[in-house]
Amino acid sequence: MRIRRCSIVFVEPRETLSFDLNSLLQGGNGLHSERQWLALAPHLDAEVEIDADQRELLGAIGAHEWRPAETASEPAPQAFAALLHAGLLIGDDEAHAGHRERDEAVRAAHWWPPAALAHRLARWQGMDSAAAMDENELTTAAEIRRRLGAPPPHAIERAPADARLPLPRLPDGEFEALLARRATCRNFDAGRALPYASFARMLQRVFAAQSQVRISDDTVFLKKHTPSGGGLHATEAYLIVQNVEGVAPGLYHYHPVEHALEPLPAPATPLAEFAAQAVAGQHWFADAHAMAVLTPRYERSFWKYRRHAKAYRALLLDSGHLSQTLYLSATELGLGAFVTSAINEIDIERGFGLDPLAEGPLAVCGFGWRGERMRTSEFDPAGAVWPRD
Repeated sequence: MRIRRCSIVFVEPRETLSFDLNSLLQGGNGLHSERQWLALAPHLDAEVEIDADQRELLGAIGAHEWRPAETASEPAPQAFAALLHAGLLIGDDEAHAGHRERDEAVRAAHWWPPAALAHRLARWQGMDSAAAMDENELTTAAEIRRRLGAPPPHAIERAPADARLPLPRLPDGEFEALLARRATCRNFDAGRALPYASFARMLQRVFAAQSQVRISDDTVFLKKHTPSGGGLHATEAYLIVQNVEGVAPGLYHYHPVEHALEPLPAPATPLAEFAAQAVAGQHWFADAHAMAVLTPRYERSFWKYRRHAKAYRALLLDSGHLSQTLYLSATELGLGAFVTSAINEIDIERGFGLDPLAEGPLAVCGFGWRGERMRTSEFDPAGAVWPRD
């Protein structure tokens, strides 16, 4: 067997503090410090604790050139076996095919190493963020202020007041009125189906290709209503359709060129439960008539921006552009909309059959009819959506 190190690995010296009564009684600070070395690699599901021998051996083996396992294991055979079992060292035999295939997927995608690690390890599974906010008393602005103290100033001043150059406030037009009505919806009317035409219009405006630039048969660029890093439009829309006229509830992929829905297998749990799980228990979003999971195809972006420090940031911006287009489109149609990055990525990936290193979700948007009553508070200080009494 031949081996090499995995393509990306970071080693972190982590310190954990805990209360120590004996230390306090003996005149100390009452804290016990425990230090450990952790290896973090994007092709693995979790961090791996390593000892000093494993750490040194990991640094001594290259990530690109294969070498005989016998020569690599000679200095520290036990450390070698532990690293190979954990997947930090990669073997070219059948017994280690699982770790090797995941590592090769990382190599093939041309990730910038810090972005790959942040993307992989920041994913949630089974998180109920609404319950966590309630438990920690961080639901309302007043609670947040009481628990966390005052926030940084709402506006900063970089020049004296008498040095400012006032700009004219011009009369609002139709577009300003539309922007004023753009507010995150937390009260969807689950009892009223979304018309088929409105659903189709939303997808056409936000996700559909408006035109194409064909360089060759295998090199095509799309033009959409939102900007995209490198003009690549790598972000896909995976849909959770719950209450749309003429569309069976279920999971779909949207085809941006054909402007068509591609049905996907049903999730393992009931659709409403899966939708709530996707938005991490934020029940105020869970009743949206349709949700769009914004899911970049990293390989398309990184085809151009290989191991590029800004490529992942550009994909985050792409999701922001798409969500704003969705908000404005929904508002113009008289609908409510939302976007959230507090999502259970792992549960979404399993539901749609996605590989997080190739096609992993970044955010979930939704749209539908706004309810007639505001059961959950919405941020609408100007009263453009909910008229003040």
